Amino acid sequence: MKSKEQRTQERIQQRNEKYNDYVEKVTPKHSCLKNCAQAFITGGIICTIGQGIMNLYMNWHDKETAASWTTLTLVLISVILTCINVYPSITKWGGAGSLVPITGFANSVAAPAIEFKKEGQVFGIGCKIFTIAGPVILYGVFVSWLLGLIYWILILAGVF
Repeated sequence: MKSKEQRTQERIQQRNEKYNDYVEKVTPKHSCLKNCAQAFITGGIICTIGQGIMNLYMNWHDKETAASWTTLTLVLISVILTCINVYPSITKWGGAGSLVPITGFANSVAAPAIEFKKEGQVFGIGCKIFTIAGPVILYGVFVSWLLGLIYWILILAGVF
């Protein structure tokens, strides 16, 4: 005859097995190759659109000015697509291909602003706008500062 503790352990083990089976059944299966291909296609399309916009602007401006206007235009397009809820669908399909370019950064700033707008200008938009992009900005600035410091020390040491 089994003790009460043994029966409890068996029930816990059965529950855990059922839970693991459930998790295995509902967890989506991903293909790394398929995800990489979709990211490549999405990023390629975004970059091709950007190049087309830049070529258009180069009809009226020099290359540097055209590049600045292209960046602004891509950010504007990204924010508009985020506002009309199209960019999340692009991201769902294209993954990192839509998140890595500047359009993804614009989306990461616009999406929280839209989501938390109802909480007000200060506590909604003001506090939440950089929830996704903030760490990227913070670590980007910090690493830039750190690399600049290392470069400066190497110049003082006569390496460069």
